[in-house]
Amino acid sequence: MKNLIKFDWAVKRLLRNKANFGILEGFLSELLNEDIKIKSILESESNKLNKYQKFNKVDLLVKNSKAELIIIEIQNNQEHDYLLRILFGTSILLVNNIDEGMDYSQIKKIISVNIVYFDLGQGNDYIYHGTTQFTGLHTKDILKLTKEQESLYHTANISKIYPEYYVIKVNQFNDIAKDTLDEWIYFFKKDEIKDEFKAKGIKEAKKQLDILKLSDTELKEYENYIEHQRYERSLIVSNYKVGKIEGKKETEIEIARNLLKSGVAIEIIIKTTGLSKQEIENL
Repeated sequence: MKNLIKFDWAVKRLLRNKANFGILEGFLSELLNEDIKIKSILESESNKLNKYQKFNKVDLLVKNSKAELIIIEIQNNQEHDYLLRILFGTSILLVNNIDEGMDYSQIKKIISVNIVYFDLGQGNDYIYHGTTQFTGLHTKDILKLTKEQESLYHTANISKIYPEYYVIKVNQFNDIAKDTLDEWIYFFKKDEIKDEFKAKGIKEAKKQLDILKLSDTELKEYENYIEHQRYERSLIVSNYKVGKIEGKKETEIEIARNLLKSGVAIEIIIKTTGLSKQEIENL
């Protein structure tokens, strides 16, 4: 076992403690390129739309000093509909934070930070940032806010009004930390922090997320968590291999059927497909 606790377990168990806010503030400051101060950790279980709660797998919901809401979610296993799920997550959060009689200008800004350990979509980068902007169909210019709207929304950019999305594809990172944000991603991937790393909050993470700081109970829970992750990965690999084998078998059977219909000798079909004589005769 490595010396540092995995970040996903720390998010669920340790980083909710106010004493450890500096770790989250450091990571978010490097990602968002601004000085982030966490005001509170919110509980997503207070969701008004309880019937949708099972779909809303938020790991951590943070409110910063600007009253912005930041969703932090870590996903280890493949989910083909993940991009739609993060859209659903921001939508539910938006609805949950609208009170009756509230002006639209009071709607809270939402930032969705997604740390994924599988290949999500196609792309060569390992960090993607998604925003909303309006482009002229004829002139191709970007729609801007008026001075009055800038004063109302406290921003000069329309994209800052709408939810923003960050996707960090950890496994695609090449293990070379070129800047301070990369130092955090290196930690996410390797569960290690080098002595020379200088990112905001990273040294605090190295100190506070040391496995040796865990109590006996916490250590047992952490070991069970690691073992459960290993078991889930094993299931995914096993199911993939079984599916691949079954798919290959189905293909061979279909080829054999077509060859039989064409009058090809069974001996040739056996060599072509790898099926036994009995399997071919039973088609």
